[in-house]
Amino acid sequence: MRAFILSKYKTPLHEADVPEPTVGDHDVLVRVQAAGINHLDEKVRVGEFKQILPYKLPIILGHDVAGTVIRVGSAVRAFKPGDEVYARPRDHHIGTFAERIAIAEDDVALKPASLTMEEAASLPLVALTAWQALVVLGDVQPGQKVLVHAGAGGVGTIAIQLAKQLGAEVATTASASNAEFLRELGADRVVDYRSDDFEQVLSGYDLVIDSLGGENLEKSLRILRPGGKAIGIAGPPTPDFARQAGLNGLLRAAIAALSSKVRKQAKRLGVGYEFLFMSASGDQLREITALIERGALRPVVGRVFPFDQTVEGLAALKSGGFRGKAVISNP
Repeated sequence: MRAFILSKYKTPLHEADVPEPTVGDHDVLVRVQAAGINHLDEKVRVGEFKQILPYKLPIILGHDVAGTVIRVGSAVRAFKPGDEVYARPRDHHIGTFAERIAIAEDDVALKPASLTMEEAASLPLVALTAWQALVVLGDVQPGQKVLVHAGAGGVGTIAIQLAKQLGAEVATTASASNAEFLRELGADRVVDYRSDDFEQVLSGYDLVIDSLGGENLEKSLRILRPGGKAIGIAGPPTPDFARQAGLNGLLRAAIAALSSKVRKQAKRLGVGYEFLFMSASGDQLREITALIERGALRPVVGRVFPFDQTVEGLAALKSGGFRGKAVISNP
């Protein structure tokens, strides 16, 4: 089958003819009709995560999929050929930039009937990230104040909507040109990052979702109320993450050093910091489907590339200039 593979870190993807996926007893074989493009794909391509997410190259990239079930493993009970599904395949089993992929049944959910394949493929990674940040780690309650950085991005557009559904008062950072669009998604306050310093105009927040890291994360700690929490999805990773990921002692020590500064700052301020490296979950996708089907959550697809232009699609993440997600279509 055709696929776009990474043969060497920091080199472009290239098309190759690769063997058909092996379908295990608990796997679902899916014909890929659309695949979301994520910053995680680019981070893997340049080797940024090779210490905490080691892959043996070559690999097929791609972390989001929507498509139709072709075949199921002998132990699969929840899906059958012909089902339209979507998923974020678990780490070490990625590969949606291809014509077909075998995915663990537990990672898969039926596609929301109201969405196109392209819309559905835009969601799994970013929607699961938002869910795990706001619901699982953040435990957001009605009336709490939540700041979502980079509101017009893939995670941001979904996190704003989900936080609003949870009853939060939602602020976001974005360019002025996106302000009205983000208010329509549910943002109560939009801070223009080009003209305003969010640290000067926001305070007393219960939760911040930070996708930028560095100085932005340090400022985010300072706008939290005592006992508030910042969740970093761009890093730095923490010792808790390293322990849960089962990383070796050397890597755990290196990760502890990486996040030492921000953890000390958080402790001094009386706030919390957690690193989120999202995980696959078909059960959580079903929760997200329910929100979509009742009109509480909608995908934002900024650009669609044909399968032949997968390399160009991944490169488009750098140049930006679109809202929400970029998606590859292979109907």
